[in-house]
Amino acid sequence: MDEPADVRLTRGQRLAEATREDLDLYAVEELQARIALLQAEVARTESAISRKQAGRAAADALFRAGSPGDGA
Repeated sequence: MDEPADVRLTRGQRLAEATREDLDLYAVEELQARIALLQAEVARTESAISRKQAGRAAADALFRAGSPGDGA
């Protein structure tokens, strides 16, 4: 049966649910695959952080360069 249209997942809800799974139900190979998937997600998240930090640094540099009193 489909979920009602008004039921929405909140940001990070699926990840939170995954952390509560009973790992005893998984075979070793399944746990290794899970670790590989989680490591890939960590790398993806770190990449997103780096992109956001670079964007913020570029914006900060732009606004600092144009601010009065910077000698430019």
